[in-house]
Amino acid sequence: MANGVNNFLGDSPGRTIIKLVVVCLIVGFVLAFLGFTPDNIVSSLRYHFLDLWYNGFVAMGRVGNYLMLGAIVVIPVFIILRLMSYRR
Repeated sequence: MANGVNNFLGDSPGRTIIKLVVVCLIVGFVLAFLGFTPDNIVSSLRYHFLDLWYNGFVAMGRVGNYLMLGAIVVIPVFIILRLMSYRR
């Protein structure tokens, strides 16, 4: 079981935790230097997901229109080609 965990983590759990803490500190320092805060990042992600949620349905409606428009041409051509190849 421990071998599976080591394979998944790439190292022992203790060493992996230490590596993650060091990387988190470095990234946190750089982001703080650039003026980012945890609240800023979370609210920005929330805003982007909500924007994607609201605009995503509009985009899906457009995709549905494109799908129907293409199907009007493609499906009859497909059926005709299949019927022509069936006769051979």
